[in-house]
Amino acid sequence: MPKLVYQFRITLNVITPVVWRVIRIAQESTFWDLHVAIQDAMGWMDYHLHEFRRGVQPGATGHRIGIPIEGEDDFRPSSPLLPGWQVPIDEYFHEPGMKLYYEYDFGDGWRHEVLLEGILLREKGVKYPNCIAGARTTPPEDCGGPPGYYALLNTLADPESEEYAETVTWLRYHVRNYLPLEPDAFDISKVRFTSPVRRLNRLLNE
Repeated sequence: MPKLVYQFRITLNVITPVVWRVIRIAQESTFWDLHVAIQDAMGWMDYHLHEFRRGVQPGATGHRIGIPIEGEDDFRPSSPLLPGWQVPIDEYFHEPGMKLYYEYDFGDGWRHEVLLEGILLREKGVKYPNCIAGARTTPPEDCGGPPGYYALLNTLADPESEEYAETVTWLRYHVRNYLPLEPDAFDISKVRFTSPVRRLNRLLNE
């Protein structure tokens, strides 16, 4: 059997203009691998919980995939949460056009559409995952979701405001790659993919 890669378009569609990336990842990857690749490509810092699901809203029925926490299924027994490192992506993605939703940080509610654009032959000598295209940078961590993000941009647009200096200092710990914050910036050369194995080991040993 030839070795294949999946090409996904990841779109953060709760803000405008949207932030998006196109990544390629090995077909045999798990949803944990995909989670780490999305974090790295989008520029998130993986500070918060996440889940993959079929429906747009959190109340959607069916399996969810993420990081199980004790007692979590007591609140949503109709949609159990599966460990991402135990679920291969090809159990849910079979052909181009299929999609799931990926939510990161349930407080801020950063919901992404994960669309399978294509299934390709693996190229010899190419490392996966990789990022082949994208636009704009993600909002800062912990900024308060879309309303907080827009308020932050208004603050940064007014250097004379009382909150400006404090906001600039705060951003140093909440933005990856793009300081000062440049919402329209995307430099594909700054994308670095990290080891999902090492990150999982840290998670399970905490």
